[in-house]
Amino acid sequence: MKILDWYILKRYLLTFFMMLLLFIPIGITVNLAEKIGKFLENEVPFKEIVIYYLDFTVYFAHLLFPLFLFLSVIWFTSKLANNTEVIAFLSSGVSFSRFLRPYMIGAAIIGGLALFLGMYLAPIASKGFNEFDYKYLHPDRKTTQDRNVFRQINEKEFIYVSSFDLNQKLGVNFTLEHIENNKLTYKISAKSIKYIEEDTIYRLVDYVKRTVGPINDDLVFEKSKDTLFAFDVEDLTPVIYIAEILPYNQLSRFIEKEEMRGSSNIGRYKLVLYRKWSLPVSVFILTIIAVAVSSIKRRGGMGVNLAVGICIAMVFVFFDKIFGVMAEQSNFPPIIAVWFPNVIFGILAVYLLQNAKR
Repeated sequence: MKILDWYILKRYLLTFFMMLLLFIPIGITVNLAEKIGKFLENEVPFKEIVIYYLDFTVYFAHLLFPLFLFLSVIWFTSKLANNTEVIAFLSSGVSFSRFLRPYMIGAAIIGGLALFLGMYLAPIASKGFNEFDYKYLHPDRKTTQDRNVFRQINEKEFIYVSSFDLNQKLGVNFTLEHIENNKLTYKISAKSIKYIEEDTIYRLVDYVKRTVGPINDDLVFEKSKDTLFAFDVEDLTPVIYIAEILPYNQLSRFIEKEEMRGSSNIGRYKLVLYRKWSLPVSVFILTIIAVAVSSIKRRGGMGVNLAVGICIAMVFVFFDKIFGVMAEQSNFPPIIAVWFPNVIFGILAVYLLQNAKR
């Protein structure tokens, strides 16, 4: 690797990490100012607050990775252009494609870091971040999702509880229906269902089993009954952020299981899965756009390049959020929602790169 490559690569990585170090404390300060009242009100232990902000740092950095990268590349490339260093490089016989090579090496390093974060570290941080949020800041959100739970657990069985407490592993007004050939064969109901962890069984109170017969139905009543079911207690009401806290392999298996059960949240889960791969690709696309926009010396200086860059970044985030919401709230294919912004901005990157070469 030549002096030019090392020079640009060091500036690329140093500016990116400096951007993270500058913006993350700002994000922590804003978040703390917003939530310090609830911390004091709920008497949150200081140790948990420290752990929360460590998780917040990873969560925040991973969430805004493309934006930080884009702005950092525009920042230092604009400085190169204003100092006529870009002109000097190109005038020495270096082609624009050759000039772009250290940027691509830097994008590969940052993209690999983004991939590692998305696959392993971000899920761990997201779990701590969300659990703290639901425990101390928004406990009401978690209770609302545990009301009137209806789920298909396999091809033939459906379960329902009017409410479920995941901490106590206790459900109220439990019903299980077994259906074959579009006909109800038997139905189990109970006033409550509780998972007994030490015995790995379910305890049903006021148990009733109704088996549908050709003429008369067979009814079985028991005050209390311990039994086994073909579902895990976590599968009964997975928390709404479950996809964000699972590593890639576990998330893939979880989605396969949820597809067989006919989950209504498949779009949300697949969106998280596909984004783990789309984020590293967006690193390359945004790097090319940033170099193409900021490598030209403009009359307005660095401010014009930053203004153009921020506008492009905001449009990228807008597209990403809009299509993400569409995939979560409708039947819009999640894979299109995730990759469509990359395709559009990939075309834009090619167009800007061709103009920059000229």
